[in-house]
Amino acid sequence: MRRPVAAVATTAAVALALGACGGPTVDGGDATSGESGESGADAGTDWSSVEPAKEITFWSNHPGGSLDVEKELVAAFEKESGITVELVTAGANYAEVSQRFQTAQTSGDQGDLVVLSDANWFNAYLAGSIAPVDDLLGAVDVDPTSYVDALYEDYLYDGSHFALPYARSTPLFYFNKAHYRDAGLPEEAPKTWEEVKEYSLKLKEAGHSTPFGFPPEAEYPAWTMANLVWSYGGQWSKEWDFTTAHSEATIQALTFAQDAVKDGWATVVSTAPQTDFAAGGASQVIASTGALGSTLDTAGFDVGVGFLPTGPSGEEKVVPTGGAGLAVASKSSPERQKAAAMLATFLTNATSTATFSQATGYLPVQKDADMSAVYAERPQFEVAVNQLERARVQDFGRVLLPGGDMALAGGLTKILAQGADPTSTMEEVTTQMQTLYDRDLKAILEK
Repeated sequence: MRRPVAAVATTAAVALALGACGGPTVDGGDATSGESGESGADAGTDWSSVEPAKEITFWSNHPGGSLDVEKELVAAFEKESGITVELVTAGANYAEVSQRFQTAQTSGDQGDLVVLSDANWFNAYLAGSIAPVDDLLGAVDVDPTSYVDALYEDYLYDGSHFALPYARSTPLFYFNKAHYRDAGLPEEAPKTWEEVKEYSLKLKEAGHSTPFGFPPEAEYPAWTMANLVWSYGGQWSKEWDFTTAHSEATIQALTFAQDAVKDGWATVVSTAPQTDFAAGGASQVIASTGALGSTLDTAGFDVGVGFLPTGPSGEEKVVPTGGAGLAVASKSSPERQKAAAMLATFLTNATSTATFSQATGYLPVQKDADMSAVYAERPQFEVAVNQLERARVQDFGRVLLPGGDMALAGGLTKILAQGADPTSTMEEVTTQMQTLYDRDLKAILEK
């Protein structure tokens, strides 16, 4: 089983489509069926005897507006390797790429290397559409320990890794420095949720109508609010055990959030939190690091950023992951898989990840990437990079369970926007999640 370990993330200077943070849908197929018989990675191929293909296809949605830098990196790879790469715009967002990739499995014209979000790679795994990358890394002489450890582990399930980290994001704490000055607050982010409350009450006293903004249902509240729940020692799930969604610790966290709305120092905003914040509405929000660049560009005030708050549990790894990785198609020939692995590791090596980060704002995926140029231009990004030490893989119930994120978002909206009882509401959500698992995953995963 996949281990619940800390994970790393990345930031995009252009706002990411937060749909990347939603849960997967099951398109059919069976990861254990053996139907992907053409996969060299699955078949224990002797990679030393395999010559990489001379031509491969790379499917991407160019996350974070990265088309130009992807073209630049692909051209550099072609020059170095002699392998021709067809870069295909396979969709406008992660969901479209995933859907097209799954549909192409029947025709056999799927890409050899594909960008899959952290929320839909598991769908491809279930369908048997992607190959494990562990042996492939050895085949192209790449040491996986060069990747930030937790980020590589984010793609671990059932003893194998199924993607390489590429374009990753986490939530970040944003605050309006001008509002902080009005309220007599220090120009640094609160370190705990109790401090968030303290700062927010002072902002309210200073006349700011929305001291803190929670996301609405359409903006994936279970993603950013995992920080609060983890800070109290709760979880949306413990692997496939969903009862933690209504545990005492989870309910305490959600009661704290509900009380914040009742007491008037927090509001469920009507649009994306980063949009409301950049417009000068909410004084503080938790939003994707992918929104950092666009927020700095559009906000008419000094933007402060900081680590996500901790809470009563004392747990410091309270930063959920997000973004996308690179997966190798299981139906590609061993020759094309080896060439695809060469491209994937080139796109994610120390030099390339720094180039990609500088162009898009995503955080580096290699331990020894030189980020000095990025930090010199926008020092706020260094905060996001440093926060990676607190990153953590998301709970199965949110990102791996089909429909789990929607169930959680609905429950959170009832609690925060409608004042519903946290305990009974989350018990209902737990039941929904268990039903989804029993219907869509149990037969596949418990064979």
